[in-house]
Amino acid sequence: MHNMNSESNSPKIGDYGIIGNCRSVALISRTGSIDWLCWPRFDSPSLFGALLDRNIGGRFAIRPTGQYTSTRRYVGDTNVLETTFQTETGIVRLLDLMPVDSEENKRHTLWAAHQILRIIECVEGEVEIEVLCVPRPDYGRKQPRLRYRGALGFYFEDRGNAFILRSEIQLMLSVDHAEVVGRCVLQAGERRRISAVYSAGEPAFIPPLGEFAEHRLQATLRWWEAWAARFTYDGPYREAVMRSALCLKLMSYAPSGAMIAAPTTSLPEKIGGVRNWDYRYCWLRDASLTLQSLFDLGYRQEAEAFMSWLLHASQMSQPELHILYDVHGETHLPEQELDHLDGFAGSRPVRIGNDARKQLQLDIYGEVLDAVYEFVCRGGRLDRATARMLKGFGKTVCQRWQEPDEGIWEIRGERLHHTYSKAMCWVALDRLIKLHEQGHLRIPLELFTHTRAAIRAMIERHGYNESLQSYVSVFDGDDVDASLLLLARYGYADPGAMRIRQTCALIHQRLGRDGLLYRYLAENDGLPPGEGAFGICSFWAVDCKALQGDVAGASELFEHILSYANDLGLLAEEVDPETGTLLGNFPQAFTHVGLIDAALSIARANQGKLREPGAEQTKMTGAKL
Repeated sequence: MHNMNSESNSPKIGDYGIIGNCRSVALISRTGSIDWLCWPRFDSPSLFGALLDRNIGGRFAIRPTGQYTSTRRYVGDTNVLETTFQTETGIVRLLDLMPVDSEENKRHTLWAAHQILRIIECVEGEVEIEVLCVPRPDYGRKQPRLRYRGALGFYFEDRGNAFILRSEIQLMLSVDHAEVVGRCVLQAGERRRISAVYSAGEPAFIPPLGEFAEHRLQATLRWWEAWAARFTYDGPYREAVMRSALCLKLMSYAPSGAMIAAPTTSLPEKIGGVRNWDYRYCWLRDASLTLQSLFDLGYRQEAEAFMSWLLHASQMSQPELHILYDVHGETHLPEQELDHLDGFAGSRPVRIGNDARKQLQLDIYGEVLDAVYEFVCRGGRLDRATARMLKGFGKTVCQRWQEPDEGIWEIRGERLHHTYSKAMCWVALDRLIKLHEQGHLRIPLELFTHTRAAIRAMIERHGYNESLQSYVSVFDGDDVDASLLLLARYGYADPGAMRIRQTCALIHQRLGRDGLLYRYLAENDGLPPGEGAFGICSFWAVDCKALQGDVAGASELFEHILSYANDLGLLAEEVDPETGTLLGNFPQAFTHVGLIDAALSIARANQGKLREPGAEQTKMTGAKL
């Protein structure tokens, strides 16, 4: 429950809920304020950006005028958000959604591609409601002049794009025409609807309110319920896994099948710090775990769409892989700092774009080729062009595996020989060899086999510290990082092997804080110190325990990590172990992928099953790519 005394209360990262339509999302605070919305797609400039600057960013708020407490939930297994405000005089309920519907229904009715529908209803007593809509396009750099068009509502145009606001609550323009405001008193049983529509370079359809809006609500609820009905997982922590799946669906871009890392930019890893990055893009590193999670939960269609995007994006840069891409597979994403924005809670700089695209991160070859292998093991097929491309990636690994790189954590310092990067080069060649042996493609077998053996010999010689009895982050070093927990998960080593057990123990000893894990000790990574414990790393520790047969320990740790989720079951990139505060971009897809994967590992361990690459294959007809 959230107590609201004044708008000056600055929300925390975990105070937000999320709605979306698989093209863009909106973040909504406990106080009913849309503080983040990029239209028409995830990485478009923000239209409402109070998340990053409460003064000039812009917002769209609906709330009681006086003091209140608020609670919220998602309506069943959907992404329709319900916020309930309790005041001294009554109770009102706010429903927020981005309408979605089946393609079949869309063909038979006019449809607004980019719409937010907000429905407010008084359920008890009477409550005075206020509405405030302050659009500030282009990350708050523009202050549009809004116009009133009678029954057609309020609107502004900007370079061929149009924003239109319609309401059943009487609204009016501010003196400077930069805001739309209004108030009304709702009695028990009264219901009002407000719609915001964005038209991007196409003729604008202005959807009616009234019964039409109610139909859009019901159609959206049915769409999400139908999607949730395809969920096949029935193991431990089903509710948390379902919410994570729904969250991942929100972060998928329907037109291409891509999945973004997070829908936000520059939410800080430390309040007031500089580790503020733009995550509204697609990291190839996420491919393997994401693909397996989608398949294992029953979402084959989404998994195949993601694989299609993955292979399309890979073709754009072959025979080498880039680190990250936008939702259409483009890689030109120059990093910029927006000096005019204060940043979340004063955390500057605010960045858009991401210069990690320029880095060398050799581990991505292993993650991508493992994803392809898992896809093929589940019935997918590779065409000749794709097979040639994959062979090319293998040759690139053979040529470059001995180079230093920035590694999985995208260190903004000197390149080093990271043990995890080398191990994932081993994984890349291992999966290609298996695909060759199963007849799915042809490779220079002797070269790949010889190189795979050479990589393992180098890792065991330089990536393992005899005095520590542990694998280490960097060749011939004495530090550890959380990525080493994945050596068993990807089949490089047996999870029960003494080297893995001792490595896991040392990681917990050095990086563990109150049941959470830091990714590494950030002593010299090219940036000022300060970040939280990493959510995905903590779930990797759960996976490691489950693989080693410690089901009770895995379950206890899983539940502890889960306790840091917000009231809607959403997790950010990081957690402050001292305060429990969520940090970093939010919600974070990879954290939720880690949650799903950890729950699946616990379920397998309960059944006495071990995960092996390709072990989950089923007799389903694969799509030919």
